[in-house]
Amino acid sequence: MLLAACSRSEAPRAPAAVPVTITRAMLQDVPVRLDAPGSVEAVNSVAVTAQIDGRLLESLVRDGAEVEKGQLLFRIDPRPAEAALRQAEAELARARALLAEARSRVERYAPVADKGYVSADQMQQYRTAHAAAAGTVRVDEANVAAARLELGYTEIRAPIAGRLGRILVQPGNVVRANGGTPLVTINQIAPIYVSFALPGRALGRLLAAQNAAPLALEARVPGLAAPLEGRVAFIDNAVDTATGTIRLRGEFANDEHLLWPGQLVGVGLTLGVDAGAVVLPDGAVRNGPDGSYVFVVREDGSAAQRPVVVARVADGLAVIESGLAAGETVVLDGQSRVQDGSPLAFDPPAADGAADAGQ
Repeated sequence: MLLAACSRSEAPRAPAAVPVTITRAMLQDVPVRLDAPGSVEAVNSVAVTAQIDGRLLESLVRDGAEVEKGQLLFRIDPRPAEAALRQAEAELARARALLAEARSRVERYAPVADKGYVSADQMQQYRTAHAAAAGTVRVDEANVAAARLELGYTEIRAPIAGRLGRILVQPGNVVRANGGTPLVTINQIAPIYVSFALPGRALGRLLAAQNAAPLALEARVPGLAAPLEGRVAFIDNAVDTATGTIRLRGEFANDEHLLWPGQLVGVGLTLGVDAGAVVLPDGAVRNGPDGSYVFVVREDGSAAQRPVVVARVADGLAVIESGLAAGETVVLDGQSRVQDGSPLAFDPPAADGAADAGQ
């Protein structure tokens, strides 16, 4: 009975200490960096089509070739256009001959008409015939110019410098003017654009940074160790009300053709530096139904759950907007078994109840 009474009077055992690793919040200058997914777009994209009807005689380029502006790409059978040009030139020669005859008649009879040997009506007819012949010459000159233009359309040249896609119409096929399947598409890829979107709440700081200096931009391409450098070339004039984002476009020189239209890349934009920001490794921050929180180490070595507001995460560091002061010690690893008030065992043992950030 005495033994039983002694057992019942024993105090309950203290909960076991939870092994954790800890870190310390620090003050640090943190770049204000915004990251977003982006898509690569060609600066110019042209679908090359025929401007006259005819049979495609030859293709002078290959699929995927690099071309210069004005380079000859295709030839259409020129014989119909050449025949039309010769006919227009013949009609122009005839019109010029008639004009010369009418001019000669006016010059011959004008002095006689002044002396009254030719009636005024007759002289007016000569002058009218001369004016009509001059008009016919102008019409035929325009017809010749149009025929020469049509003949020029039998040679299809690159309107821009860039890279060809797949050639879609092969020699021997009949092509139609400005219709149907394009012969090939040319994409200009140097320079090249990268389009992306940022949260609308960043617009104020974005515009302030743009007014201070040109905005540098980075594009991270899968498989490349170093990011590509460019600049912000365009900021949209409205925030998308459906998504709450603002569209931007960056321009990259792309001299080595590492960016391709349609490619997905990661975009990084630095807007400045937050001096003296409170930071700690982002692994120390937990997310719950009421928001983000950390476990702060009390002086007695127990844990205190505290809500925090995280401004952003940059390079593995959480920038704390409020809820935590520099120098406070928090749990970095092992939070899954920690509750508010849990005693803690530090691994490795902490000196004076704290550890420097990152240790």
